[in-house]
Amino acid sequence: MPNQLDALKQFTTVVADTGDFRQLGAFQPQDATTNPSLILKAVQKADYAPLLAETVQRHRGQPLDAIVDRLLVRFGREILSIIPGRVSTEVDARLSFDTDATVARAERIIGWYQAEGIARERVLIKIAATWEGIRAAGRLERAGIRTNLTLLFSFAQAVACGAAGVQLISPFVGRIYDWYKKTAGATWDEAANAGANDPGVRSVRQIYAYYKHFGIATEVMGASFRNAGQILALAGCDLLTISPDLLAQLAAADAPVQRALDPAAARALDLKPVQYDEPAFRYALNEDAMATEKLAEGIRAFAADAARLDQLILAA
Repeated sequence: MPNQLDALKQFTTVVADTGDFRQLGAFQPQDATTNPSLILKAVQKADYAPLLAETVQRHRGQPLDAIVDRLLVRFGREILSIIPGRVSTEVDARLSFDTDATVARAERIIGWYQAEGIARERVLIKIAATWEGIRAAGRLERAGIRTNLTLLFSFAQAVACGAAGVQLISPFVGRIYDWYKKTAGATWDEAANAGANDPGVRSVRQIYAYYKHFGIATEVMGASFRNAGQILALAGCDLLTISPDLLAQLAAADAPVQRALDPAAARALDLKPVQYDEPAFRYALNEDAMATEKLAEGIRAFAADAARLDQLILAA
């Protein structure tokens, strides 16, 4: 009997969510995702300190933001030497409300990957799913640069991303779960909110059903998992990006895995199309307290880790 990780791969493209590329070989993921927090965590390990020092030395004298992006590309290049698919590299979260600056940083990152001999098709530029970020992603997609819209917590964000033609979205399952659990406090019933009833799982299922029903080509990649149950409840999702700890748990378990999401079932649903212009998008996001709070919190956290990475580079 295959382990749960191998069984999951029959239904879903498995993606590793890590900057620690030396862990990748054990799990054989198709793709990999990184973010500022994961890169910050990696460069503070002894194994990766030489990579940081080498990158800083090689590009010393360049603007700080350029050295940061050089480091991100270096990590991405190492990851792509191990995996067969794509790597996601994130634009500085401090640009989340600046469309033009996001486009410029994305173009620079892709240019540096291509200078290293890496085809742009193997790189997804991660951008926060703000209105400005989604507009930037649409421009990049039209220019042939593929994007991964991250910090996605609401149906409105997903609809806008699909309309913009982005390559992939990353709904954050675990952070949605965190918000509802914290809000419920002592009334939270873990068993009643597990599996298909998990609020983060429900969010991804709604988005997946909408995309498949209306033939939206944007890929859905569940992200930010807190436990293996959330992952298994989304078996059949286009992709799932999973931390090394949870990949190891799945590899060590052998209970059966059943497909939970199916495109044919989604196409049979009775759904109505939804459209958002900018005012409607902002209002819908504002009406979703969870999504509003988690999006702002996520941008702040990624920006804080980007600032810490800046300081490590300045001290190197």
